[in-house]
Amino acid sequence: MSEPVAEVKESAPKPAKAVKDSKETKKDKREKKVKYIERLHNCLSTYSKVLLVDVTNVSSNQLYSVRKLVEANGALVMGKNTLIRKALRTYIDNGNPQYATLLTFIKGNIGLAFTKGDMSELSNAIKKFRVPAAARVGQIAPLDVHIPQGPTGLEPTMTSFLHALNIQSKIVKGQIELIADVHLIKKNDKVQPGQVALLQKLNITPFSFGSEIRHVYDNGFVFEAHLLSLTDADVLSKFSNGVLRVAAISLAIGYPTLASVPHSIVKAYQNLLAVSVETEYSFEGAAKLKEMLANPGAFQAAAAAAAPAAADSGKPAAAAAAPAAAEKVESEEEMELDLFG
Repeated sequence: MSEPVAEVKESAPKPAKAVKDSKETKKDKREKKVKYIERLHNCLSTYSKVLLVDVTNVSSNQLYSVRKLVEANGALVMGKNTLIRKALRTYIDNGNPQYATLLTFIKGNIGLAFTKGDMSELSNAIKKFRVPAAARVGQIAPLDVHIPQGPTGLEPTMTSFLHALNIQSKIVKGQIELIADVHLIKKNDKVQPGQVALLQKLNITPFSFGSEIRHVYDNGFVFEAHLLSLTDADVLSKFSNGVLRVAAISLAIGYPTLASVPHSIVKAYQNLLAVSVETEYSFEGAAKLKEMLANPGAFQAAAAAAAPAAADSGKPAAAAAAPAAAEKVESEEEMELDLFG
């Protein structure tokens, strides 16, 4: 009886279709990158304002809401930082050097929100999509966490737990009460397990997460997002303070500038008035002042006589004295202009 011949199983060759699919996948990836770069270039050429949005710890629902908001009047581009930098470098090399300032800020979980409208309004609208969040072990605290003094609602059995966290407490009416405010977590510190457990027991969600505007690009300039909240009054105030500093320095070192010339003219006019009063020399601007100093009673009588006349005409006496008051205020303002007199 012949022995059975063992069947030799040959390894099946790798289907040609699988190799083809693998090649098509690589091709698709290259096409997607090309399309992504083209889209980013199109946005850069269409919009001159860009908000750099940090989407760390942002849920998909929040991101969807932000995308819907931004794309109503602009575009939101998300992607890998390496691909964004590559697209930016290519665009810069094609004759757009103003976007070189953006390269430094493409780091972290960043998205680019393009718009033609008011960046401050868009920033405020994006900030509304924030949700409260509980603290997690090991995360970096985005802000300080304080627990106010007073009743906590915890049972007396939790006293040892609070002592382990170096939190002083007492028992009042069957519940634990904190003796003083507790600075539980400091900003930028790593959250510890005991801190998370205490916040959970107190039912406190100290943090909130949402899209954050980190920086803003506007026609070649990149600045921090908090500057968007400045009003026209804030800008004028800072500009005025700057002009006063320049004027003060110019007057101190004797170097005339556009900011210091008005102060120098007022000071020179005051010196001329002083010389005219002390000497026989007179000019048109000093004539009235010398007359007032020579006969002050006449001016007082004229002001007293003008007050009843103003009352008879139905106007308050203050209105009659307005010219004199205005002259006094103007004189005081002129004196204040002299920063070093």
